Amino acid sequence: MRRRFTPIVLAFASAALFGAATPASKVLLARLQPFQLAGLLYLGAALGMLPFAAAQTRPRVGQVGTRNLRRLLGAVAFGGLIAPVLLLAGLRLAPAGSVSLLLNLEIAATAVLGALVFAEPLAARGWVGVTGIVVAGALLSGGTWPSIAATLLVAGACVCWGLDNQLTALIDGITPTYTTLCKGAVAGSVNLVIGLAMAPLGASRGAIVAALIIGALSYGCSIALYISAAQQLGAVRAQAVFASAPFIGAALSYGVLGEALGVAALVAAPLLVGSVAVLFSGIHAHRHHHAALEHLHLHRHDDGHHLHTHPGLPAATEHSHPHRHDELVHAHPHWPDLHHRHQH
Repeated sequence: MRRRFTPIVLAFASAALFGAATPASKVLLARLQPFQLAGLLYLGAALGMLPFAAAQTRPRVGQVGTRNLRRLLGAVAFGGLIAPVLLLAGLRLAPAGSVSLLLNLEIAATAVLGALVFAEPLAARGWVGVTGIVVAGALLSGGTWPSIAATLLVAGACVCWGLDNQLTALIDGITPTYTTLCKGAVAGSVNLVIGLAMAPLGASRGAIVAALIIGALSYGCSIALYISAAQQLGAVRAQAVFASAPFIGAALSYGVLGEALGVAALVAAPLLVGSVAVLFSGIHAHRHHHAALEHLHLHRHDDGHHLHTHPGLPAATEHSHPHRHDELVHAHPHWPDLHHRHQH
């Protein structure tokens, strides 16, 4: 139970940090245009990860592998370069509370992409949970949707982050810290250069520092926590927990920015909780085959998969290093994590 509970806590922490970014970004957009703010937020994410990356062994290109490099490149492009600019452009056109609630579309995008492309199938019960989460977001909006242009921009960001979620959940040659560092440094630098080419940087020093701090927490720490959760839960179920982020962002928008709250929240909140519970009830057990595999990711030695030993290291200790799995056939309850992306 503790093994299953830990990644859920990580996903909730990630959601809380990311949820706070939307109302905070709404304030900063008064001083920065979308490309500039997106660049500063992701550069802040990279800076926030630097101390943690310095404490880890730098991954070698040969160890990472071509597939993981392609996945990382896709995550940087869709999740770091395109998605935040689309979100911030939509946020300029609509209240922060409405935009926060529209971010519920990210879980739907992640689920559909997982089922169609990334070998993360959902049973009927799982689709019921996904549908309930999206409906909860619609109810909480109180019927007050932003403009069509803002809706399309935010929906586009959600599709890009859906691709990002699936790709990062499969990266097993780089730690979440290094993945976040690469995404933040590359995407942040490119977007900031584009932003400066489009308009001079007119923000105050305080606004720039605030953007970097928000980036370090709401994007840097949040992304690293999310990747850790997604690698253990699968992208769709990690997204189910992360679905609390839009509600957190909306609550902060209503409470701090003074935006109006719809009465439908009394119905939406329990619907969200129930839908997440339904989605997580989809864990199942059956006999399945694991081919021999070498990779790197956060793991522990009491999960039935990591059978190598470390003298003096307790089996429940989470750690990360390159390791090899021999061919294995067994049956146990599982989610679609890094070791269970088989078809059903």
